[in-house]
Amino acid sequence: MEHTEWTHTPVLLDEVLEALQAQGSRGTFVDATFGRGGHSRAVLAQLAPEGRLIAFDKDPEAVAQAQRIDDARFSIRHESFAHIGDLPSASASGVLMDLGVSSAQIDNPARGFSFRFDGPLDMRMDPARGLSVAQWLAQASVRQMAEVIRDYGEERFAFQIAKAIDARRQVRGPISTTAELAQLVAGAVKTREPGKDPATRTFQALRIFINAELEDLQQALAASLRVLRSGGRLAVISFHSLEDRIVKQFIARHSRETVDRRAPFAPPKPMALCALGRVRPSAAEVAANPRARSAILRVAQRTSHLLEGAPA
Repeated sequence: MEHTEWTHTPVLLDEVLEALQAQGSRGTFVDATFGRGGHSRAVLAQLAPEGRLIAFDKDPEAVAQAQRIDDARFSIRHESFAHIGDLPSASASGVLMDLGVSSAQIDNPARGFSFRFDGPLDMRMDPARGLSVAQWLAQASVRQMAEVIRDYGEERFAFQIAKAIDARRQVRGPISTTAELAQLVAGAVKTREPGKDPATRTFQALRIFINAELEDLQQALAASLRVLRSGGRLAVISFHSLEDRIVKQFIARHSRETVDRRAPFAPPKPMALCALGRVRPSAAEVAANPRARSAILRVAQRTSHLLEGAPA
């Protein structure tokens, strides 16, 4: 297949750079979701010669893009961002997570992420691992399908969609293409949200489920507490409510002192993070890049407890 270059516009780029405080830094930074590298390249441009950037991505196409970066300060790991906990404790000055699917993945019909293009119904971030969406839909029960579409897509017609998928596979066999699934969902969804394709929530749900995105996010957030040094920054960009809720609750939970109810007279456990705020893209950015419209950047800073003597 002929190689195609996809344009990529990193979301909230200036705001991310300000949040990470990478300008002139000699520290180590982590781009936990390399994607097509827009944020990584910008961070590298700001780092001091002694600085370092470690990136993660489980998509082999993203890793191939990363390997084009000729910079001794940069390295890429072909792993999910759930593995950032493998890095040394208190070693990172900043961790960036840009969640969801990249433009290159959406715009490549062969990857099967989008209902806008007909292609194989795959949706795996790493096509060499796990089941594709088509394989999973061929074996899942109506109850399993309905739960996934409801829980990960917040789709109120989840049961009707699951029943339609089951009826279709019993008559004509499993669904194998994105166009087939989109057409089937459109027939099962009775009322449509203005400006939104009826297949949007179902495709989102199946992609999140098949890639264990929310589970990986929870693991990566927990690992960031150990990996960030004292004063290190955590910056997370999310694009829908399920992701943002997890990030918001994680930062809130670790931004307050906690008391062990089993030992009420013990001193409270100090907070691990200090919430620094929430940023939305400007009207100008949304006009220039419509895919930025739902983005939310949340920023927090690692507190100093238990990290005395961490590397500067």
